[in-house]
Amino acid sequence: GSADASRAVADWRLAVWTLCSVLLPVLITAWCSFQRSRRQLLIRDIFRKSKHDWHYTDLFGQPSYCCVCAQHILRGAFCGCCGLRVSERCLKKADQRFLCKEITVRGTAGAPSSMPHHWIRGNVPLCSCCMVCKQQCGTQPKLCDYRCVWCQYTVHDECMVDCLRTEDCTFGEFKDLIIPPYYLSTINQMRKEKRTNYEKVVPYCRKHWMPVIVLANTRSGNNMGETLLGEFKMLLNPVQVFDLSKIAPAKALQLCTWLPCNAVRVLVCGGDGTVGWVLDAIDEMKIKGQERYIPQVAILPLGTGNDLSNTLGWGAGYAGEVPVEQILRNVMEADGIKLDRWKVQVTNKGYYNLRKPKVFTMNNYFSIGPDALMALNFHAHREKTPSLFSSRIINKAVYFFYGTKDCLVQECKDLNKKVELELDGERIELPNLEGIIVLNIGYWGGGCRLWEGMGDEPYPLARHDDGLLEVVGVHGSFHCAQIQVKLANPVRLGQAHTVRLILKSSKMPMQVDGEPWAQGPCTVTITHKTHALMLYHSGEQTDDDDASSLSE
Repeated sequence: GSADASRAVADWRLAVWTLCSVLLPVLITAWCSFQRSRRQLLIRDIFRKSKHDWHYTDLFGQPSYCCVCAQHILRGAFCGCCGLRVSERCLKKADQRFLCKEITVRGTAGAPSSMPHHWIRGNVPLCSCCMVCKQQCGTQPKLCDYRCVWCQYTVHDECMVDCLRTEDCTFGEFKDLIIPPYYLSTINQMRKEKRTNYEKVVPYCRKHWMPVIVLANTRSGNNMGETLLGEFKMLLNPVQVFDLSKIAPAKALQLCTWLPCNAVRVLVCGGDGTVGWVLDAIDEMKIKGQERYIPQVAILPLGTGNDLSNTLGWGAGYAGEVPVEQILRNVMEADGIKLDRWKVQVTNKGYYNLRKPKVFTMNNYFSIGPDALMALNFHAHREKTPSLFSSRIINKAVYFFYGTKDCLVQECKDLNKKVELELDGERIELPNLEGIIVLNIGYWGGGCRLWEGMGDEPYPLARHDDGLLEVVGVHGSFHCAQIQVKLANPVRLGQAHTVRLILKSSKMPMQVDGEPWAQGPCTVTITHKTHALMLYHSGEQTDDDDASSLSE
């Protein structure tokens, strides 16, 4: 009996220990998970209420030190506007103790025309030099040295003197692009008093002031927009930087009405579609009678094709290879030019057709045929699984796949039997074709100079500001590929001020600036609509020099 009792006790002990060994890790995991979620809720609450633009990070790209406790940060947050860095446990203290960049200056008597430096200690950029002794800053592995969040000047701890703390900030290298906080306060006050004599306000009265507005599409091409937003907010006034996924261009561009006439420059960070969206918003400004506030537009290409950007010298695609500072210098140095914009009207055929004609605005090109089919297939694929299309390389690979498929299937053959083409009212006899492309700009299809082809034949020059369209034909997807690698010429059908295309039968793929659709019998009429004020950067060469010089 005693042996059975001791065995039962041993079994109970084993059961209790087994239960403890199972429950204890579960309870510890649950407690840790609860603490983590509680901590994340507190952090989220601080982020929501804060004037700082906090971003949480598990790992900083370079050694960083907390601005409160001066310890090395493993997990923490950084402000996307002023560059403040703080460890997780010091976040609340830092949020209360340190001011972020102020977009306007409040509570000052009169109209201020200057402001002191806004110094932040530690984590200065590598290779920065002290404004006092001209020696390198931030070389010690600890929280050291100061940086002004406006002019970006840096100063050693030992070089920092009281006069520097109260000295007026010059806004540094980009003073001609930055909208100072005191300017916005002054203009706001004058608007309340219904005064419009802005000419005496600093820096409105300064000759070379050309404030820039940055409009970034965080959903474009390679998803670099988020990073760029932070970098531009660090260098400029955050009020100048807009995320187009949160605010429409028409609303963002109203800032132009606070700034000097004909002086504002807009930098659009996105693909050609984003540029078209912004140019449409600028056209709305003209309708509202705000023509004198119209800005000039520069492009930072983040999309897949970027043909308009390429034509205007801004390159075929941006992947972070050029520092943001250099981009701003390029915007300052760029020359103003005009870009033709065209009205594309699609009228469906039929006696009883009561629907309004479809109207598009074209900046780049219109096409019917294999390239429109590729765009349509790509668009349908992206609508189903948008998460797959976050890389420019993947996007181009999908285009290549559909182009190869069309070489074999030839869905658009005998186009010349299905359409009629008129250039400036004159009927054009079409050879055997699969596609027709109407060009406004030099580049097409992600970097190909379609009108020039191999460059071995004399032809009138293609320009984007002459009120003329170039019309070419292609024999199919394989012919398009040959033209892209300069092994063939397009079928040049002519240049015209007005293009009319009649689709007599069947359904065909069409596109305007990369926006595709399937279209039944119709009449397409392309006429000049307006000019857009653009900025041309002469520093980029993406094709051979001869071809580049021909298009411009």
